[in-house]
Amino acid sequence: MNEVKNVQVLGVLGGMGPMAGATFASRMVALTPAARDQDHIPLVLCNDPRVPDRSSARLGQGEDPLPAMVAGLRLLERAGATLIAIPCNTAHLWYDQLAAATSLPVLHIVESVRDDLERLGVAGCRVGLMGTAATLQLDLYGEPLRRHGFPVLPTEPEEVRLCAEAIDAVKANDAERGFAPAAACIRRLVARGARAVVLGCTELPLAVPHASRGEFGAVLTDSIDALARTAIRRCHTPMERQA
Repeated sequence: MNEVKNVQVLGVLGGMGPMAGATFASRMVALTPAARDQDHIPLVLCNDPRVPDRSSARLGQGEDPLPAMVAGLRLLERAGATLIAIPCNTAHLWYDQLAAATSLPVLHIVESVRDDLERLGVAGCRVGLMGTAATLQLDLYGEPLRRHGFPVLPTEPEEVRLCAEAIDAVKANDAERGFAPAAACIRRLVARGARAVVLGCTELPLAVPHASRGEFGAVLTDSIDALARTAIRRCHTPMERQA
C-alpha cells in the first residue's frame, strides 16, 4: 500500500459549466477500477459557476475569466490537491497562464482527447470537431491534432450554430433538448467524411448520452471521459515517479 505522501489528490477546477464539473466527478468514480471505497481517488471539486463565460471573453465580448479561474486554483491548493484537471475545453485557451499560476501539474484536455483517439483505434483518421465558438474559431484542437497525424475537417458555420444550440440547452439544464442539434452536427461531420468526432465541449457529452452514440457511424471521443481516464492514470502513478 502507498504511503500517504504518495496518494494523489485530484483538484477539479469546475463550474464551467456546473453540470459538466459534477459529471466529470461522477465519471471519475465510474471509470476508476475499484473494489471498495478506499480504491477510489481522493477528489476536491471547485464547482464555481461565477466564472465569466470563456467563449464570450475569448471572442472579445465579455469579462476576463482568468482571475476567477486562478482563485479556484488557490482554493484547490489550500484543499490539498496535488494534481489539477479542468473539465472545460474553452478554459484551455488560458492553459499557459493557468499552468504558470500554480506549482501543481495541470492536465491538458486536448492531450487527453488525442490519447483517447489513439485508444479508440482511429489514429490517422479524419476527425470532425465540435465545441464552443471560441474553441472552434481559435483552433484549440485543430493544430495539435494535425501535428499528431489526425486530418481535421474545417468547421462550417452551421456546425458552430448547432454546437451552440446544444451547449446552451445543457447549460439551461435541458440536456434532452440538446440532443437534436448535437446529433445533427455529428451527422453533418460524418457526411463530410469524419471517421471520428470530438465532443470538444464538456456540455456536449451530456447532450449525447452514451446509449445513443452507436447510431452515428463514427467513433465519438468524449472530452469528459478522456480527461477522466488521464487523471485516473496519473493518480495511480506514485508521486515520486512523476517528479
